[in-house]
Amino acid sequence: METYTFLRAFADSWMLLALFTFFVGVVIWVMRPGATNAYDSVSRIPFRHENAPVSDTGPASEED
Repeated sequence: METYTFLRAFADSWMLLALFTFFVGVVIWVMRPGATNAYDSVSRIPFRHENAPVSDTGPASEED
């Protein structure tokens, strides 16, 4: 069997199955009940400084 034919058959069957299994595993890992607290705190990052927004000029700059 030629190398290309072997790799093509491997990619069409076992690698497809392996990548699909990996995808399902990642989805299950993200949707698990214990992940709620971790993702909840990360989802609030844009609103962290809502009461005291950062100035438009950026960090404090030195005047010349």
